[in-house]
Amino acid sequence: MDFVQNLITTLNFIAQGLWVTIGVTIVALTVGLLFGLVTAILRVYGNAFFRQVATVYSVIVRAVPVIVIIFILYFVIARFVNLSPFLAGSLALGFASGAYQTEIFRGALLAVPPGQMTAARAIGMSRLQAIRSIILPQAVRLALPAWGNEATLVLKDSTLVFVVGVPEILRRAQQVSARTLEPFVAFSAALLLYLVLTLLTTQLLQWFERRYRLQM
Repeated sequence: MDFVQNLITTLNFIAQGLWVTIGVTIVALTVGLLFGLVTAILRVYGNAFFRQVATVYSVIVRAVPVIVIIFILYFVIARFVNLSPFLAGSLALGFASGAYQTEIFRGALLAVPPGQMTAARAIGMSRLQAIRSIILPQAVRLALPAWGNEATLVLKDSTLVFVVGVPEILRRAQQVSARTLEPFVAFSAALLLYLVLTLLTTQLLQWFERRYRLQM
């Protein structure tokens, strides 16, 4: 009974970091989505210079551990730009996720039949209009399964922002563990919260995938 009571008390404290974890994940996914879409379009439809820039970003960022990007943004760039730990950690995760989302959307763009672009140009659309109105809507729907997987990875990677002091779930679990000297209870509570959060996120994303799946 003592274990159950301690677990409930610990859960109540750690759960206060739940909204911080959700906030970090949403900001990171939004930033990553913007980077991923833009760089994917540049890699597929850009000129030689922009294709090279987008490729360098994708390759280099995916080769660097996410925690290193967080440290660079918080301890180096934040010295010149006023960034809170929350914002620095979220932006770093988003910047890193964008490189992976680039590959997701690049594959989806390439999966759209090339005849779609040819037909759009034939009826008088500009290249940009064709991408925005015809190619991109199809590509986004094709990318949904892989993007859903990336979303759950970003959710779990949100634990990394605890290294710069963001009071998310893992940070609060660490605080409880240090205060009570009962790490098993503290991290069991964190595990339960992450499990519930991940399962709910997965179910939501699967619903979106079924709802908006592109019928080929």
